[in-house]
Order: sequence, then structure tokens, then C-alpha cells
Amino acid sequence: MASAGNGTGIFRRKPVEEITDEAEGAALARSLGLWQLTAIGVGGIIGAGIFALAGAVASETAGPAVLVSFLIAGLASAAAALSYAEFAGMIPRAGSAYTYGYAVLGEAVGWFIGWDLLLEYTAIVAVVAIGISGYFGFLVGELGAELPAWMLGAPGTGEGHVVDLFAVILCLFIAFLLTRGIKTAARFETFVVGLKVAVVLLVIVVGFFYVKTANYSPFFPFGIAGAFTGAATVFFAVFGYDAMSTAAEESRDARRHMPKAIIYSLAISMVLYVLATLVLTGMQNYREIDPESGFSSAFASVGLSGLASVIAVGAIIGILTVMFTFMLGVTRVWFSMSRDGLLPAWFAKVHPVRRVPVRVTWIVGVGSALIAGFLPIREAAELTNIGILLAFVVVCIAVIVLRYRRPDAPRTFRLPGMPVVPALGALFSVWLITFLAPVTWLRFAVWFLIGAVIYAVYGYRRSALARRGGSRRAGS
Repeated sequence: MASAGNGTGIFRRKPVEEITDEAEGAALARSLGLWQLTAIGVGGIIGAGIFALAGAVASETAGPAVLVSFLIAGLASAAAALSYAEFAGMIPRAGSAYTYGYAVLGEAVGWFIGWDLLLEYTAIVAVVAIGISGYFGFLVGELGAELPAWMLGAPGTGEGHVVDLFAVILCLFIAFLLTRGIKTAARFETFVVGLKVAVVLLVIVVGFFYVKTANYSPFFPFGIAGAFTGAATVFFAVFGYDAMSTAAEESRDARRHMPKAIIYSLAISMVLYVLATLVLTGMQNYREIDPESGFSSAFASVGLSGLASVIAVGAIIGILTVMFTFMLGVTRVWFSMSRDGLLPAWFAKVHPVRRVPVRVTWIVGVGSALIAGFLPIREAAELTNIGILLAFVVVCIAVIVLRYRRPDAPRTFRLPGMPVVPALGALFSVWLITFLAPVTWLRFAVWFLIGAVIYAVYGYRRSALARRGGSRRAGS
């Protein structure tokens, strides 16, 4: 094993070879192939951006330039995706950005990225649940039924609203599904992703015939800044691949399949995003787009109410895959942090038969249900972005550091354009962070401080490296 020093104190690092050996003896069940992984990635990317946030950003922030918002977010995401792909081929272990940061930049960096992802991924699950609930309300209205106001949204989102009950139920359902075992859950995910892509293609093909070019003018009604602000808002809709990469230990051949799945899933999703946003803003003037059920309202506006209902059903079913991907992600990050000793080992306990971390899955299910039930969608969405962007910064920097520190380490995928591409990914992510609202920074600071206290009191002294004395020389 090469010896390059493993750092000391809060910057101690776990050798890449050691991490790889742990992954080979993983406690999680290996059953995912390339296309199942790609489906999980597409499932995490396609959904919230199209069905939940595209309408809101178009009507309130960017207008027709929501297309530009997605392209900006997609460029930043692509640079980071290539960095993730290189790491995924080297370190086939659960944890994604947390694990990569830990291996290259040190334990404290890994801790804070992992700690951030616990909140970010959980909040994303909640945001998507709220988005589905909006389509559910649209569908119920189309069927002529009327539900009690108290169950239709979080406090402050409408008269008489007390809780978004449907969103709460969805969060708990996804948690239940994930506790059934990864093989069963992945089959469900693959089937529903296929259904979701079919709905998106239906939207694009049919909607194309109702596009009016006049609706694209003015293209930047909120100015260029509106498009950039929109990019910061929709950014979390183009990074489902990073949550998918947390499933590395459940892949049958992670070294070969993970890099391909990351690239395939982002490429497929960005093509669909661009086409769908063109159709949305071309069918209906941005001022008239319903921010909660954009595509359904757009189709209803051109007299296709029946198809609008089909889209609403497809959205409800299809966006479940986003919830699946990110709840899978947060539970695997939590599992990995607990296995490394940074959090109590009690959380890393897996089911003896199904080989999944049942305890953390139910905790995340309940936590996301509480956020979904009692926070408005925009507040919940703002809760998600800053930590993910920081994770992207860490991964982009780490891939540069490791390439120069260990140029001879075996890689099944080598990121092109080193170091320019990952540097651009890091800069894009930092730049997008500046567009986030001050309240987002405040919430992040509070969560960061809580994490700092937990790491100082528990993780620093109880981590696996600390118990070994941090004396092992590292090849990373």
C-alpha cells in the first residue's frame, strides 16, 4: 500500500484501499445492475423539477427563461457528475460525497458533508411529497370531489390548512417500501421510472402541437438575474445521480456500472428537461401557469382536461421515484457514518434477512413526513440546496486532489479535462450558492453548529479511526 500520510486530528483520512476492502465485504445486499442503477438515477433527477418546480419557477422567478435556469443548473451538475463518476469507479462504497470527502480531505470534511446530506436529502423527500400532493389536489378537483381543507396543505398555504396529509402518507409509504429489501424496492423503482418517462414523453409530444411562440416573449421577464435565481432553486432537480451513488455497495459490479449509470442518468434527464420546459412555457403564458401543477393546468388551458388528469396521475406515481432515490440516499449516508463510528453503531444495524438499515429508514421516513406536512414547498425547497452545492464543491475539489496525490490509483473512469472541468463544477456551485436566500444560510448555520457540537462531543473521539489511534499510514 502506498504511503502518503493519512493526516492527523480532524483531518485524519481512511485509506482508499481500506475503504474498498470494506465495500467488498459489505453488509448490504448486492443485487443492482447497470440499468437498475440508471433507473434509480433518472428516478431521482426527473420528477420534482418538471412536475413540482418548473411551473413555480416559470411563473414567479424566470418566465420562459426557466429553460436557461435548467441549462445553468445542468452545466454545473454535469461537471460535478463527472467527478462523482471517477470516484464511483474507485470507491464502490455507500456514502457518496461523505465517503469521498472522508477519504481525500479528512474526517471533519467528511463529517460535515455527511451531516449536511442527512438534512438535505430528507428535505428533498419532503419537497417532492408536497409537489405530488399538489397534483393530487388538482386530480381530486377534476373528478369533482372536495376534500376537507385541513388536510390539503401546511399551515399558511391556504385557508383552513393544518397539515399536508397526503404528503405525510407518501413519505411513510416510501420508508415502508425501502424496508422491504433493495431488490424488491428496485423492481418497483424501475417499473415506475419507465411509467414516468412515458408520461414526460407524452407531455412533450402532445404539448408540442399546442405551443404558441408568442408565449416565449418576453423570454426574460424577470431579467437575467431571474434565470440565475431560478437555477439555484431548480438545482436540486438535476442531481439525483449523487443519491444513486450511495447505493454502490448494493451494485453487482459497482466499479464498472456506477460511472456509466451516473452519466447515463444525467444525460437522459437533461434532454427531457429541456424539451419539457419548452413545451410548458410555449403552451401557456408564464403569468398563467399554476405553480403547483404546471403541466396539468397548461393542458387544461388548451382544452385537454382529460390528458391533464392523466398527467396528474403520472406525476403522482412518477415523482414517487424521486422520493425513493433520495430516501435511499440519506439512509445509506447515515448507515455509512454510523458504521464509521461518527454516529452510534445502533443506526447501522441492518435487517438480518433483507440486509437493509431499517432503523434509519423509519427515522428518515418520519422526519420527512413532518417537514412535508408542516412546511410550504418553497421553504422546504430552500432547505435543500446549500448543503448539496457544498457537497458538489467538496467532491470536485477532492477529485483534483486525489488525481495529483494518487495518479497511479486504479480508476475505471477518468474524468476528462482535469483539472478544468471539476474546477468549473466547484466554481459553478459556489456561484449558485450566492443566489440562495439569507434564511437558507441561517438554517444551514444552525444545522452546521448542531453538527459541530455532535462531532466534537461524540464523533471525533468515537470514530473508527480515533479508536485505532489514527496511526495507520494511508495510501490516499
